[in-house]
Amino acid sequence: MDKGIHSNHEFPLFHAKRQDTFPFNIFARKAVREYRIPFEISGDVPNAETIEAIQEVKKMKDNPGLGKIYSNVDQMMEELLADV
Repeated sequence: MDKGIHSNHEFPLFHAKRQDTFPFNIFARKAVREYRIPFEISGDVPNAETIEAIQEVKKMKDNPGLGKIYSNVDQMMEELLADV
């Protein structure tokens, strides 16, 4: 278990009188009862800049004339660094 989580003594599940297995037992019982992981697992929501970059790539894939195509990374990096 993550030490940062385990050392949070303000959280009632981790009082010294409780066993270390108490939170896991709660999780395991709920997982067995519901026959699933008892919480939602999801990725981070991308920020506005990332969403914009994803949309830009999708547009370029739909219309290859919008951007330059490189045959290898070295060629691309050489051109990018030449502009600096």
